[in-house]
Amino acid sequence: MTLHRLQFRAMGSDMLAVVESEAAPSLLAQVPAWFEEWEQVLSRFRFDSELTRLNQIHDRPVQVSDILWDVFQAARAAEQRTNGLVTPTVLEAIIEAGYDRPFDVLPPLTKPRAAPAEPASHPLEAITADPSARTITLPEGFGLDFGGVAKGWAAHQAMKRLQAEDLEDPAAGGAALTDAGGDIAISGPRADGGSWQVGVADPFHAGQEIEALYLEQCGVATSGKNRRRWLQGNKPQHHIIDPSTSQPAETNVLTATVIAPTVMEAEAAAKTVVILGGQDGLAWIESDPSLAGLLVLEDRQVLYSQRMEEYL
Repeated sequence: MTLHRLQFRAMGSDMLAVVESEAAPSLLAQVPAWFEEWEQVLSRFRFDSELTRLNQIHDRPVQVSDILWDVFQAARAAEQRTNGLVTPTVLEAIIEAGYDRPFDVLPPLTKPRAAPAEPASHPLEAITADPSARTITLPEGFGLDFGGVAKGWAAHQAMKRLQAEDLEDPAAGGAALTDAGGDIAISGPRADGGSWQVGVADPFHAGQEIEALYLEQCGVATSGKNRRRWLQGNKPQHHIIDPSTSQPAETNVLTATVIAPTVMEAEAAAKTVVILGGQDGLAWIESDPSLAGLLVLEDRQVLYSQRMEEYL
């Protein structure tokens, strides 16, 4: 069956949707509108987004939409899985580091930083969430930045829709892959039973790949400090905050690619590995049999977890 593709920009990133389906053109045409709806809810860079409005209200419950509630729950799950290393409560820290506007207009960086970091607690415990009323209460001084969690969630939702799980005609969809700025959701094997091929970019050579992964039903995500970097004064910064220091993580990992059962799990795991650093990050992946990882270090070493061999 023919693969149909659509590329577009959303959430500050390059997006890709691919589906094997006779109804693919009409399905794909809807995808940018889905992302626009989600971004209008979840973006911290839009002054009129639902998230921006929520971040302006403290010490009283705010009823939120199903979309924001679902992403908040995804963020809570990510925080629990990573022992607090991935949390949406780093909004003030990331703004303080200089990431206070869309990345496209931040000043460029020429030199990264390096060294390992320590795990954190669970800042989301300070936020009151009432599932029966679907309300969130932010304490004074707290704000939320869903960042990669939102992109992973959006990739997963788009994949499910393209797969036609939510359509009246289940035969309309087909095997699907969605890539939201490096957060990739895959519905299952292709129509002929084959795998999807996903390249792992070489951070030292633009346009080249370190490996090709062969994937079926899973999520895969790459996180790193090689792309979203900027200068604040003369100090290099990047967007991955270590909650234990409220500073950009000091790490020897340039990029981390993780395969997990879902793209949300993969995104949180990849960010965790970057924060932990090379050896600790690899050990963390090895401790979870549902994960596989590939780490590129600043010194150009490439580290593989044992399970990664299954996908090469």
